[in-house]
Amino acid sequence: MERNEGVYVMRVAASITGMHPQTLRKYERAGLIEPARFKNLRMYSEEDIARLKAIKYMVETLGLNLAGVKIALKVQDTIYSARQHLSATELNPNRRRRALKVLEEGLGLFGAN
Repeated sequence: MERNEGVYVMRVAASITGMHPQTLRKYERAGLIEPARFKNLRMYSEEDIARLKAIKYMVETLGLNLAGVKIALKVQDTIYSARQHLSATELNPNRRRRALKVLEEGLGLFGAN
């Protein structure tokens, strides 16, 4: 099963993340999350659950509004992409380790890793 394949229905995803189902719908309408669909059911993947937990952290702990969360998620996605690219690049091991550490610190700002 792929990591981004939908595996949890909304009720279960809401329970796992400690959110109300209506909050999940609100985040979907705001474009922060896009769960897979099966017939009329929203199906949340492990990746979706991790993203929802990050959103919850940004809202509740960092005090960001949804516009701020949207920007933070874009930055977070860029850091993930850079980390993946850096891991595949041939660099001096010490330089790679330092660069990855900086990216990890950036992700830590958003409650992610």
